[in-house]
Amino acid sequence: MSARPPRVLVRAPNWIGDAVLSLAALRDIRRNLPDSRIEVLARGSVKELYAAVPEVDGVRELRGLRETARALAGAFDACILLTNSFGSALLARLAGIPERWGYATDARGALLTRRARVPASVRGKSEVYYYRAMLEGIGLQTFNPQDTSLRALPEWSERGRALLGDDQARWVGLNPGAAFGTAKRWIPERYAAVAESLAREGARIAIVGGPAERQLAQEIAAGMSAAPRVLCGETTLGELVGVLGRMSLLVTNDSGPMHLAAAQGVPLVAIFGPTDWRETAPRAERLRLVREPVYCAPCKLRECPIDHRCMRAVTVERVAQAARELLH
Repeated sequence: MSARPPRVLVRAPNWIGDAVLSLAALRDIRRNLPDSRIEVLARGSVKELYAAVPEVDGVRELRGLRETARALAGAFDACILLTNSFGSALLARLAGIPERWGYATDARGALLTRRARVPASVRGKSEVYYYRAMLEGIGLQTFNPQDTSLRALPEWSERGRALLGDDQARWVGLNPGAAFGTAKRWIPERYAAVAESLAREGARIAIVGGPAERQLAQEIAAGMSAAPRVLCGETTLGELVGVLGRMSLLVTNDSGPMHLAAAQGVPLVAIFGPTDWRETAPRAERLRLVREPVYCAPCKLRECPIDHRCMRAVTVERVAQAARELLH
């Protein structure tokens, strides 16, 4: 096998935030393999994101194991796995891809032709380093700067403008949901109080998220005197990127939209509780990360088994003050 395979498949991470944090590694792959055709294999929930990544030549959607393996058969010379699961390595093997490179995690080492061990040096550091350490472990180079930026496609930006409507407003976004579990969610009434405070100072409020967050958004809206723009469930992933790119500020839990906003340089107030801020904090220059160092955090649990103290300890005043510092 040539050191520079002409057709390369990159198995993308499954979550939006992980996908954004892996963009630096994807750009490293392109610089290592400048003449290769590089395609991404991704779940439908993140597939659209890669339309805005110029280093990618094509995107394929992950479906069932055998269906996807049949679709990939004979199409690639190498597969680079940014995922850790046994199933992702098995898929590449079933597809007959000769070279399969990745971390030797989840008992899949025998399925890989180039294996990397997870180095202790990346523990407790941003996932950006985790992905790049894998590339180094399989013999590829990594480069600086570590670029996780994202630029919305023109049609996404135009749709974001249409959804918000007021080009002259200073829009502040709220992202009160989190797909991983309720433990990552700050208290809805406190989101409403922060939004009410900023609205009195001239900001327009928009609440973003998926269809599952719509009821949560309506609860927050009910606690405000001026109705916010509720966009939960009204955007595709690309349109959400376009909406976030028009924000003057996003107040957010640790979740996918947080990373989408950070990748576009949007100022962030990011509220962290059970997740490890050292590993999943957004790559943002204008960031106020708000957390309370309680003894049980980061527990990384989906649901809090006690009293949600990591989030309850974060006050409205702290978040509102952080927001004002970034806005002004």
